[in-house]
Amino acid sequence: MNEPTPHEAKPDAPGGDDRTRRLPVVLEKNPEAGLDQSQSSAAYDPVLAEGEDGGGGRFWSTRRVPATVVAIVVLAVAGPLLYDIAAVRADRPAMRWRRRGADWLAGHALDDVVVLIGAGVVVALGLWLIVLAVTPGLRELLAMRRPSAEVRAGLDRTAAALVLRDRAMEVPGVQSARVRMGRAKVAVRAVSHFRELDDVRADLDAALGAGIKELGLAAQPGLSVYVGRAARKR
Repeated sequence: MNEPTPHEAKPDAPGGDDRTRRLPVVLEKNPEAGLDQSQSSAAYDPVLAEGEDGGGGRFWSTRRVPATVVAIVVLAVAGPLLYDIAAVRADRPAMRWRRRGADWLAGHALDDVVVLIGAGVVVALGLWLIVLAVTPGLRELLAMRRPSAEVRAGLDRTAAALVLRDRAMEVPGVQSARVRMGRAKVAVRAVSHFRELDDVRADLDAALGAGIKELGLAAQPGLSVYVGRAARKR
């Protein structure tokens, strides 16, 4: 449906009835965004209802690629080093690469730029490995409620956003909608081409709140809805 066009109020014709006069429609403009906007944090309550199981927690990534890289590096460095140490213990000369490395370190102080850069790279790699070890990863996968202890299910964030976008497009007056699905909050920006913005936002609150609950997520996110009108072309 097209957006209703504002009508100017006309003087009453002689003998006319005031009750049949067309009133003007006033739209407030936002000079910065070019949108009439209505926003809210929604009346939707993300707290689980009594008796619902929110267990499960986030899925942990197996980190196969980082684990493989670390294993290869450790094997490539520790293997020859242990072999060389055992050879020296057996009264054999140290390998050439270890003698050159010892001579190079003996000729460089700890405050040399090359030594500092090498130390910084090693520290950065160590911090990266620590972060990988203590964080679960798989940020795109949302844990769902567990019907039993033997079953775990997850929902892709992109798929969840598409489901909520479809629900938003079913609301009368919504011309387009964008849904950003976060782990703690769902942000929805919609454009309405007819109806009052507050009415559209209220319907979006109700429809999207029900949609989030129907996703069956273990940790239900909050909801924030923004509704506006597209800027008119000049």
